[in-house]
Formats: sequence, structure tokens, C-alpha cells
Amino acid sequence: MFGDAQSTGNNGMSIHTSENNWILETRNTAYVFGINAAGLLKHRYWGVRLPNQADYPAALNWPNWASFNNAPHLAQEEYPGYNEMKFIEPALKISFPGGVRDVVLRFERAATEGEQLYIHLRDTYFHLNVTLIYTVHAAEDIIERTVTLSNFGDQPMTIERVFSAQWHLPYGDQYRFTHLSGRWFDEFKIQQENLKPGVKVIESRRINTSHHANPWFALDRGGADEDQGEVWFGALSWSGNWKIAAEVTDFASTRVNVGLNDWDFAWALKPGETFNTPSAFAGYTVEGFGGASRRLHDLIRGRLPNPKTPHRIHYNSWEAVFFNVDVQSQIAAAEMAAGLGIELFVMDDGWFHKRDDDHAALGDWWPDERKFPDGLKPLIDRVKALGMDFGLWLEPEMVNKNSDLYRAHPDWVLHYPHRERTEGRNQLILNMARQDVQDYLIEKLDGLLGANDITFIKWDMNRSVSEAGWPEYEGEQREIWVRYVQGLYRVWNTLKERHPKILWQSCSGGGGRADMDILKIADEIHVSDNTGAAARLGIQEGFSMAYPAITMEAQVSDMEAPIPVAFRFHVAMSGMLGMSCDLTKWSAAELDEARKWIAVYKEIRSIVQFGDQYRLRPAQAGSGYSAVQYMSKDKAEGVVFAFRTHIPDPANPLALRLRGLEAEAQYTVEGFEGARSGQAWMHSDNLFMLKNFESTVRKIKRV
Repeated sequence: MFGDAQSTGNNGMSIHTSENNWILETRNTAYVFGINAAGLLKHRYWGVRLPNQADYPAALNWPNWASFNNAPHLAQEEYPGYNEMKFIEPALKISFPGGVRDVVLRFERAATEGEQLYIHLRDTYFHLNVTLIYTVHAAEDIIERTVTLSNFGDQPMTIERVFSAQWHLPYGDQYRFTHLSGRWFDEFKIQQENLKPGVKVIESRRINTSHHANPWFALDRGGADEDQGEVWFGALSWSGNWKIAAEVTDFASTRVNVGLNDWDFAWALKPGETFNTPSAFAGYTVEGFGGASRRLHDLIRGRLPNPKTPHRIHYNSWEAVFFNVDVQSQIAAAEMAAGLGIELFVMDDGWFHKRDDDHAALGDWWPDERKFPDGLKPLIDRVKALGMDFGLWLEPEMVNKNSDLYRAHPDWVLHYPHRERTEGRNQLILNMARQDVQDYLIEKLDGLLGANDITFIKWDMNRSVSEAGWPEYEGEQREIWVRYVQGLYRVWNTLKERHPKILWQSCSGGGGRADMDILKIADEIHVSDNTGAAARLGIQEGFSMAYPAITMEAQVSDMEAPIPVAFRFHVAMSGMLGMSCDLTKWSAAELDEARKWIAVYKEIRSIVQFGDQYRLRPAQAGSGYSAVQYMSKDKAEGVVFAFRTHIPDPANPLALRLRGLEAEAQYTVEGFEGARSGQAWMHSDNLFMLKNFESTVRKIKRV
């Protein structure tokens, strides 16, 4: 249907059209574009929702400035192809038969279906349809965009770049670009820089999402903070190579391209075929970076495979035994974990066929007969008898040269002819684009999961790509970057469908595969291999810019054992609590304290995992203090975590103003006398007296 303009409301339609102009309205925002006289799709507006549809401004009509910069170059085109004299970053580039290497798109038609708008564009000569799909997530103030390319001719064409979206910001202002960087063991660093004329690129070329950057961004005019100010934000839902290119022109326009990385990428679009891009999400808020995060958190939580299921407190046995895995060692670890109130026991690396170290056995996914002569069932039965569920570590995409699988199928790995096969962590990467590889993994893992009562899988990937070749493939070799991820999704989703009770965790040496698409398959992310409590404060803060606490696995470990047990637990309790440590080295007093905090977490778990997050004091600022607060959706209860690392004494106390309370309601906060109004708690300083490496958790109650 393609209806007339309608009124907007939370219970009304979100998409409105009039004379080839479209207004997409969410609860608080609007996104507007339309067709000009030349048939170009031009951006008009993105910001706060206005009272009347007539209030939204028309698109800016630029005159030809000079022979070097004409009107099409200056226009804010909604989805520009590479053509004419447009010397900007295009969203689409295609090579056609006969050496034509540009694409000229014109509007053909539009249609709406529910909360989706379809804009159909067509090349002026070649048989190419480009469909822009907009989905309105009204409650979260977020627009989702995807693109479908269709070849309806009789000759192939080659896609060389296809972004999911180009987002235009209001003209004329200088913007600050916020993004996430890092490396293994040091992920999710918050970076901020002023954009200047040119193109700022963040990307992954590693075949997964990457530790070094994350497909999330935010833009503001330089004055926004955690609680106030205009922020435009977005993320790409894709688990492979991606690219975000923020461009400022010499004519003071700012745009952000988001989509598949075009580096070393090409896709042969054959007659009758279509190509679909990943989803790009973006939104706008006047509530600062905190408001941007909470909107993404709500959207991501709603897309999780198990959006209403509380995540269990888990124990991972890796740091207790490393590769010295057998029935007896695992039962001993499980018995200690159960005594603390742990709900899920996860056996990590070392359990499968001839796996004694990291040089062998990846790919041979059946229990080691020496370590588990009767299979996994005796261990699982004991874990279940102790009142816990059982989970298992896997690394399905990898293979060691010393394995039965590699000896049988050396051609199954990514490789180039005539080149040495580079190993990382003594392993190679299986070519997940191959259907025979996919079928092997589905068969082996389906059998493993079907034969055992397993309710949790940690899916790991412990190296980045090299030699991304597929010599046997007769098509375009550069398709591998997308076909690999599509194969990964097929394997993982098939196993999910066959074993619906399993909750999956995405791990890639920690935070190397954290993105919105993997969070449609997995319910949580192993955020970092760095489980040191002090370091995790900053890592978890950066992760929370995009992703909610329910997806953030946070472990208590022995990595920083001199740090007090309470501090380590409070850090982990501000995410999805887990443990990975050698409990035999803990004193009776430390075990009692662990038992205490596990019980406390069970009381506040629903607030942390399903509530709204407020970053009260930034950990990455380096002040020595940090604090984070969670409030339930009904604002009836909350919890505050406050931390001090190292500050020379004498030091000022930590002064915090709470967030997210009802202004007129009365609240109590643990550690403070009496009830006060929400307004009072939010607009006056509340002092927290903390010593070095001391922390506290305080419950908030509406009375």
C-alpha cells in the first residue's frame, strides 16, 4: 500500500507520504527525504519530531558552484551511486558489461507495508533494480536500513561497493565523531575526535567484527555529554568485514556511510539473482550518549534469541585446570562451584579427541576417549545432580594441522595456491563458505549436542584471517568475505533450530566478534580475555556504549588476585556474572564472600540485565573513580555500583547524582538515611566514601 499522509502518534502509523516525499516518525524523532525534479532521492531532515508534517524543511537546492563542483555533487543524496561529477564517497559502485563502471539511479516507485517503506530505484540503462528498505523502530527512536540489488537482465554485473546506508547530518556544523577502538586484551576504548574535511574510516578486514574497532558510531556537535545534547548514533548488524566512513566535504556537509567493507570485495551478480546487504541502524536523541546507548540497548535486547530469559551465573573451568581436563578434575571443580550457588558449569578447551595443548585436535569434535572413557554423560549427570546446567566450549571454525580432519581434508581451509598457510595460535581457518565444511560441522556438532544434555555453548574464534582464498571456487574469489559469514550463520542457525534449549555465547579471543547480527544468534558476548577487575571497568564501559549488560559476560577471576574479592565481584555483577578461577586456591573466608555476592546478584539480576543503564562516572576518564547505575523499567528499584582504583590520599569522596528516578516519588538508597524524592537524589551530591580498590553496591527502592 502507498497511502496518504496520516497523523502521528505512538499508536498511529510511523510512515507518511505525500507527493513523493516520506516522513518516518518515531516516538521522539523524524527522518525525512523525497524525490526532486531530477528524480534524485534527496535527504531533507533528521532530528526531533516536529508538531506538523508541514514543519519539516525542504531539501536544500544547491546551485552549480563551479565547473568543478556542480549541484549533484553538493546535494545530500539519500543513496548516491558513483556517477557524474559526484566527488564524494558513493554508497554504490557497480561494473557493467562493456566497461561501464558507474551506476545512474532514478526513482521508479515506492510502497509501504506496516512499519517498512520500500523505495525502488532503477538504473537508467542497465537492468538493475535497487530497493532501499526502511524499517521504523518507533519506540526506540531508531531507523533500520537495508538494500537489495536485483539483476533482471541477461548479463552479469559486478558489485564493487554496496553500503547499507548513507546517513546525512544537518548541514553546516562541525561534528565530533565517537567510536570504539582497541586490541586483544584491551578492547572497547572510547575514542572522540573532531571531524575535518576528508574521510575518517573505521573498519574490519579480519573476516570477523574485530578487537580493533567495532561497527558502532556516534556524532555530536561537540557539546553533548552523558546526559544531554544532540547525538546521532548507529551500528551495523554484520559479523564480517565492515566499514564506516564519516565524510566532511569542503562545503560543510557531513555524511556517514555504513556497510560491508569494499576492500578486496567484489560480487558477481548474475542474471536473475539478488544481493541483500546487512542492516544498518541509526537514531537520534537529545539525551546525550546515555540516551543513545539506552535506545540501542532496548533494541538489541528485543532482538536476542531469548529476550526475556535471565542469564545464569556460570563457572568456567578453564583457569582451574587449563588443558588438564578429565572427568575427575571437572567433577571436583563443579562440586566447588555448586557450593557457591553457581547455576551453570562450563567446561572449556581440552575435552575433545587428543586435545592436550593448542597444537592439535581442533576439528575433531568428539570426547577424548582417554579423558572421558564413557563420554561426557557421567560428568553431565554429576553436574545436573549438583543443581547446575552444563555448558561446553567449541571453536568450530578452526582446525589444527595435527588433526584427523586436516589430514583428511587439507583443502578445506582458507588458502592460496603457491603460498604458505599462515598459522595463528597453531591453527588454520576452515573455509566456512564451502557447503561441505558447513555440512561436516553441522553433522558433528548436531551429534554431539543431540547425545548430551548441554544447555550452553561458548563459540570461540582465536585468530584473524590470512590467505583468504578458495582455489576451487569458479566464481569471483573476492566473494569469500561475505560467503564465509553467510556459511557461519547457516551452521550456527541450523544448530540453534535443532537445539532450541541451548543459550549461545559469542567469543573471539574475547571481544573480537561483538555486533548486532551475532546477537540475533548468541545471547551474550565474551567481552574480553582480560578478566582483571581494574581493567574491566574501562572495557565494560566502552562495551556499554552500544550493547546492554545482559549481553556482557563479566567474570570474577584470579587475574588480579590481590584486588579484594568484593571489588572483583562488584565489577562482574555490573554485567552478566560469571567466574573463572581455581577455587582450590581460595580461602574459606573468600569462598564465603563469593557465596554472599552470588546471592546478592540473584536479587538484583533482573535490574542489571533488563533495566536502563546510566554511566554515572566514566571509568576510562582515568580519575580513579567510576560508577554505573541500573534502574528497572518501572523505575521502582535500582542498583548503584561505585568503584575506586588508585588515588593518592587524602582524596575527595566520590560525589554522585543518581539518574532515571521518578522526580516526585520517594526513594531509599542503601547506606543513606531516610527517604528522599527522586528529584532530590538526582539533583544533589551523594557522597560515597571509598578507599583504594574499594567498591560498593547500593540498592535503590521506591517507597
